[in-house]
Amino acid sequence: MLKPSRVLLSLAIAFIAYLGFGQVREVVEIGPAKQAALAITADLGVEPLPQSERTPPPDTQPNIIVILADDMGWRDIGYNHSDIRTPVMDRLAGEGITLNRFYSQPTCSPTRAALLTGRAPLRHGILSPLSKNNAAGLPLEETTLADELKAAGYQTALTGKWHLGARDLNYHPNARGFDHFYGHLTGATGYFNKIHGGGYDWQRNGVSVREGGYTTHLIADEAAQLIRDRDADRPLFLYVAFGAPHIPNEAPEAAIETYSGIRDRTRRVHAAMVSEMDIATGEIHEALVDEEIEDNTLIWFMSDNGGLIRDNPARFVPEPFFTRAVEARFEVEATPRFVEFVRHNLRHGGSDNRPLRGAKQTLLEGGVRVPSFLYWPGTFDPKSYNYMVTVQDVMPTLLDVAGIQPSGIEFDGQSVWTGLTTDTPAATREYIIQTDRLADSEAIYRYPFKLIVEQGGDRKLYDVEADPFEQTDIARDNLELVAELTSYLDAFPRGQSIAVSFQDAVDDPDFFGGEEDREPWAERAYGRAPSRPAR
Repeated sequence: MLKPSRVLLSLAIAFIAYLGFGQVREVVEIGPAKQAALAITADLGVEPLPQSERTPPPDTQPNIIVILADDMGWRDIGYNHSDIRTPVMDRLAGEGITLNRFYSQPTCSPTRAALLTGRAPLRHGILSPLSKNNAAGLPLEETTLADELKAAGYQTALTGKWHLGARDLNYHPNARGFDHFYGHLTGATGYFNKIHGGGYDWQRNGVSVREGGYTTHLIADEAAQLIRDRDADRPLFLYVAFGAPHIPNEAPEAAIETYSGIRDRTRRVHAAMVSEMDIATGEIHEALVDEEIEDNTLIWFMSDNGGLIRDNPARFVPEPFFTRAVEARFEVEATPRFVEFVRHNLRHGGSDNRPLRGAKQTLLEGGVRVPSFLYWPGTFDPKSYNYMVTVQDVMPTLLDVAGIQPSGIEFDGQSVWTGLTTDTPAATREYIIQTDRLADSEAIYRYPFKLIVEQGGDRKLYDVEADPFEQTDIARDNLELVAELTSYLDAFPRGQSIAVSFQDAVDDPDFFGGEEDREPWAERAYGRAPSRPAR
């Protein structure tokens, strides 16, 4: 008979799934009535458009605002039957196009890389969230959305989170096409103290800004001011990358008190964080109205991945078994700080991805199918768009809207503008998602089919339109399709991973908030004259 201590250690190793190191397999029971009410399946009966078809540009290039939430789950927005109040987003989505099948990557840096390049993060070697100590970032040979829009005459600005390279100035936003940057370079900071991994991380154009305030409010304030101070004779591209509702769970007490009806403290604070982001979105929209440019501005809202949830039994494992399990699972010598970091992530997820299975850091639908909508008054008829759109489609679509023909870019995504405006699907195109290097798992979509290739080579095939909750593996009945998708995955170009060694990440973990113990991240960056390969 196994000793209780061995049982605890075995369970801990089996259940630890931090940072996507393992797949969530919890099954959420959903009745037929709720399935129908949520209406997350659609009939794809329309012939796809040719990939080469493009919409003629508008007479005047529109202003473009991309709003990115951080770790916002499927059911963290009001219109998806949430317990969180998001009246601004609900109204904008209700008066625009709600994307019911928008897909991100499972984690933040890969999604941001795909968003700004229209290309698969596998090409970039960005497979997981970048550490604050990463020497590299988004490869310098990549042309960004901001690069293209700036070259076409747009004013370009980013307020909020970057997370595509922090240590070298050549990888910073001001060197990647953005005229103006205000916010943080790393993955997340304390919402009030603005500290990440021991360093203060809040800057404006390369210089640390020591200021009080709640970061969600500050990001929106800066965005609204940029709208008001813009050159009215030139279009504006504004990328607003909120840190909310990523952990740490912090919000103004007054906002938390408005959710006194939610008994769970973690969910209550998470709800307040989302509501503050909703109010901030309203501030940005109000600036457009005040400046009388709302009718010539496209807003595209999305989340960077599914929400972080507390579904992992490992969070209950006591010491010393938890530390031993962390070391066994990650094959490292774990520091107390890293163990605390892992346990914090396991215990403080406040999102709700139901009825989808999975969460942030997994390949399941709850990890990558996220809230998204577009708003452009006078251009869209209000509707729900029930065809697949991916984060790789954002750049080619926005360039299409602006009438810009990029040269020399091999997009993995495609413009879906004609499909959005005519309510027809874009041409079917493969879409690859991946967890990080330790989990070594991938999935490929050829909509409506999704093949998951797990660590060890196990393959599961789902029809995510007929089976959105991924309950029925149909791989054995579709061996030819499985072989085709596997071959596509095997042949796909892969860049060398830019991640730091895992032991380095363990020795100096990316804590969010906490004490300041080193130079601010803006001033720690090296390099003087940002340089880029010739385009």
